[in-house]
Amino acid sequence: MEVIADYQDLCGECPVWDPRTATLYWTDNSGNRLYRYRPATGKHEIILEKFQVCGFRMDAGGGFTLINHGGVWRWDGVGQPRLIASEADGFKLQLNDCCADAAGRLLTGSNFYDVSGDYERAKLFSVGTDGRVTILDDGFELTNGIAFSLDSRTLYFTDSTAHRIYAYDYDLATGAAKNRRVLVDVPREEGVPDGLCVDAEGYLWSAQWYGSCVVRYDPDGKVERRIQTPAKQTSCACFGGDDCGELYITTAAESWPSPAMPPGYDAFNGLFGGALYRTRPGMCGLPAYETRI
Repeated sequence: MEVIADYQDLCGECPVWDPRTATLYWTDNSGNRLYRYRPATGKHEIILEKFQVCGFRMDAGGGFTLINHGGVWRWDGVGQPRLIASEADGFKLQLNDCCADAAGRLLTGSNFYDVSGDYERAKLFSVGTDGRVTILDDGFELTNGIAFSLDSRTLYFTDSTAHRIYAYDYDLATGAAKNRRVLVDVPREEGVPDGLCVDAEGYLWSAQWYGSCVVRYDPDGKVERRIQTPAKQTSCACFGGDDCGELYITTAAESWPSPAMPPGYDAFNGLFGGALYRTRPGMCGLPAYETRI
């Protein structure tokens, strides 16, 4: 486990590998920064600051599609981000994480979670290539990592504080998701499922907040292995590198006590996180899909 950069990210999230430029991007969604790292030179830097980025994907037309608590944005990488949508059917797009499908849509979920227990239930949204936003499902606690099976016929979706990863039947042609079922029930003593990706064998990799690890699940939801990290708040992972055999892992330095903590978890002492890590787990991933918005 190698430290690539340590900006003491308050909530490091959403690492994304761009194979065209051999560049890794990631965000600090509480510190309002977006970074990039080029392994060829070893250089990492801030490319956008004073703007919240909770999740993003590269766009096939250039630049990025961004999401945050204000909605969905397009950013050309130079000027200021441009707002695409702030609500859908009258519901606020206070968004948390995202993923593109193979057709160029962006899937994302809202997040109103409050540790007090008084909060609006969240929704799962789809942003079409024309920028129109539709609601796919609702009734969630804290929406998080999203990914697809290799054939795009299954959508995986995380509800963190419910300790669940769901699976849906997904129609790539229409963008419809149906038949929600529980794929993984994460035991409360292990941690909270957060960011999600899929490797080249179709296995899921789920970062475990409070759990100091990334867990690899088979397509039936069974634990295949765990990769331990030094950070208690391990937030997200993605594959990258020339052979897509490197696993990049984000972490969060700002402790977040919540009712979802495992029994006996110490929210005041220890290494919570803040660094970007890299390891080679012995298998390869796939580049993330791009949006076409």
